[in-house]
Amino acid sequence: MTAAESVPDAFSAARALRSLSSFGAVGAGLSVLAATTGVGLPCPWRAMTGTLCPLCGGTHVGVALLHGDLAAAWAANPFVLAGLGVLLVLGVLWLVEALGGPAVRPPRALRGRPGLWWAVIGLAGLVFAVWRNL
Repeated sequence: MTAAESVPDAFSAARALRSLSSFGAVGAGLSVLAATTGVGLPCPWRAMTGTLCPLCGGTHVGVALLHGDLAAAWAANPFVLAGLGVLLVLGVLWLVEALGGPAVRPPRALRGRPGLWWAVIGLAGLVFAVWRNL
């Protein structure tokens, strides 16, 4: 048993990489489905309110990335594209760590505070949604 396995909530780069891979596989699958059939995911928020949520255009981002069109992906939803960029960087860092390289962690003051990270992401999404609906 490794040190990470002995502590139940300890971070594991391999586990995080598996979760990120699953997320990426589902996203790629939905993007391929939308690119080949034109069928995307409907947004319940947009259906109810007529306004765009922070994730509206995410399927268009995926389709644009499949075609290698970064400008179209940015035009569809810069919030989602920036989030995917962050996930890509995290994925590379976690892969390096899982392969035995150095572990890169946020500053000590920000570690162990997932509520803070979610609050920042939520606030950024809210600001983006308000801005894009003005």
